[in-house]
Amino acid sequence: MWADPEDDPRSDGPAPDGELGSLQDCLANYRMTLLMKCEGLDAEQLARRSVPPSTMSLLGLLRHLAEVERDWRNWLGRGDPLPKLYGRRDADFDGAAPEQAVVEAAYRDLEREQAATDEALAAHPDLGERVGEDGIAIRELLVHRVEEYARHCGHADFLRERVDGRVGQ
Repeated sequence: MWADPEDDPRSDGPAPDGELGSLQDCLANYRMTLLMKCEGLDAEQLARRSVPPSTMSLLGLLRHLAEVERDWRNWLGRGDPLPKLYGRRDADFDGAAPEQAVVEAAYRDLEREQAATDEALAAHPDLGERVGEDGIAIRELLVHRVEEYARHCGHADFLRERVDGRVGQ
């Protein structure tokens, strides 16, 4: 198994009560899973692509999720959208170069964008509230965040296995 169930940081106590707490807990666990899949790898390993023609890599996933976190904040408002972190479409994956500075920036970007999105959503505790130009419900936005991380954690499983053979939950 990837992590010994006795030492798995994702199983820390009972599940929270309520819908909001459950969604936040699930998201936190997927975020932690992604970081666990990247642990112990150097810049070259993190930037290693899956199979051609795909540009997907663990480093690309870190950068992509930072970009996506930023984009979710655009859904909350009605003003001008925040600019993309990495420029043009797919630059999050295309720019995932095997350089330590790129790796460090990706981790900083992800942490900063997650915190900013969490803070923005904390201002909307009513899960049924509709926000933004499209009138999206806060519940839908939270569920979509969980889905996005869950899908990419599946990708991370295969990417990590390709790097060093390590598999797990």
